[in-house]
Amino acid sequence: MAMTDSEFEQLKTFFSLLEIEGESKRLFRDLWEVKSFRQYDLLTEAGTTENYFYFVLEGVQAVYVLNEKGEKVVLGFSYTGSPSGVFDSFSTRKPSTLFLEALKPTRVLGITYTDYQNVFQQFSGAHEWGHVFFKNVLLGRLSREIELLTLDTRERYLAFMQRCPEELKVIPQKYLASYLNMKPETFSRLRAAINL
Repeated sequence: MAMTDSEFEQLKTFFSLLEIEGESKRLFRDLWEVKSFRQYDLLTEAGTTENYFYFVLEGVQAVYVLNEKGEKVVLGFSYTGSPSGVFDSFSTRKPSTLFLEALKPTRVLGITYTDYQNVFQQFSGAHEWGHVFFKNVLLGRLSREIELLTLDTRERYLAFMQRCPEELKVIPQKYLASYLNMKPETFSRLRAAINL
């Protein structure tokens, strides 16, 4: 299924610093392909190299690593309107240590590594966009580390729920608990107590 005009407008909004008008509009649109995944499909598996940078049209994905017990340790989520993928593997072209899993049926736009690199060669504003994008990723990671190290479980829960999009609130709670570094029963107890 092809990308719709409204989906292309969403993509353009995400890449708002790029000059995408006239002929460059068609060129940019042609770099992307629509991909669909069922719930619990893996978009990326540890040991493989991430070949796509994704923009999420619908759905929720979790990026996680397996600990020594084989349990999922969730590092982050992507959802409608956000970027997705395993960015370190995509950027370095090295096999990933992470998994990217669809937690809800997912529809994304994907661009290959080669085409992504071409964006920076062909489109004015791409380097500025890249600078802002990766600065925001870095600051988001730093903020998360600070929360994990300084907030108690209740404070972490409240901080997350305040900024959390609605579609994340309905995924299996074991993923949210893992992301917040707490046991599922602790998460469930906090949710019940706070939602009274």
